[in-house]
Amino acid sequence: MPELHVTIGGRSFPVACQEGEEHFLRTAAAMLDAEAQPIVAAMGRLPEAKMLLMAGLMLADKTAAVEDEIRTLKARIAELEARPDTRVEVPVIPPQVSETLAEIAAQAEALAQRVEEAQASG
Repeated sequence: MPELHVTIGGRSFPVACQEGEEHFLRTAAAMLDAEAQPIVAAMGRLPEAKMLLMAGLMLADKTAAVEDEIRTLKARIAELEARPDTRVEVPVIPPQVSETLAEIAAQAEALAQRVEEAQASG
């Protein structure tokens, strides 16, 4: 079982973890240290337990806020997914246009045939 030394609030702590979880431990320690640094800067040297408690509480507060936001967003997603599908499909070319174009084409062919007949007879 690997043992790492992590620094939180300017103090080093030996911590053991499972093989392969070193990265997660370092990341978690960095998050806790990011909360501890301003506390130590504002209050000076604190007992280790109090510094860790306060940093943990600050991190827990941020986590609770994120969880609240996630719940709100999940509720909004569920609301949007529950809405009936209101999309209306509109064909690119309405059927009337195709019919009109077919009529125009037929008239053009008939006109072209009359012109050919007129030229042939005259």
